[in-house]
Amino acid sequence: MKRSLPILRGIFAAVMVLGFATVMLAAEEHASPAERAARTGFRWIHFVIVAALLIYVFRVYGRPYFRRTSDGIFEAIEKATEAKGKAERELKEAAVKLASLEEEVGRFRAQARTEAAAEMDRLRAMMKTDVEKVGVAASAEVDAAERAARVELRVLAAKLAVDRAESLVARQITPAVQEAMIDRFVQSLQGRPN
Repeated sequence: MKRSLPILRGIFAAVMVLGFATVMLAAEEHASPAERAARTGFRWIHFVIVAALLIYVFRVYGRPYFRRTSDGIFEAIEKATEAKGKAERELKEAAVKLASLEEEVGRFRAQARTEAAAEMDRLRAMMKTDVEKVGVAASAEVDAAERAARVELRVLAAKLAVDRAESLVARQITPAVQEAMIDRFVQSLQGRPN
């Protein structure tokens, strides 16, 4: 509201001047040549007064208004210049980061390749160790199975031998041979002290 006050005063002064000019033109139509010359002189005086009044109003109210406006424009230009400079710096920083980003991606790729190769070597070594362990375990199982098979074979051979001997004995022992064997056993028991 304070900024519009000087403008309103200037508009009011202009309306007043136009009003006086209209009244003067209407009065001049019915005047004589002497009156017209006097009025022309008054018009010039009136013009000078109005011009002086306008110059005074402009100096008193216009200068500060235009100064404030120009200061505001100047501040806006300075802020815009600072913002532009900041934006340009950020753009340069982003360009530098983008350039370094490609290098960094290359380093990450190289590092990933190195780590992958190291992991492959580690896995190969671990697999080799596991294969050796499986080989040792398989060899131990084969040895154990071989021993178990030998023992089982011996048991089977003994059983077959016993069965064969039983069948041989059963064929060779007759009731007479059995009686003779029992008599010999009884005699051997009689000769012993109790």
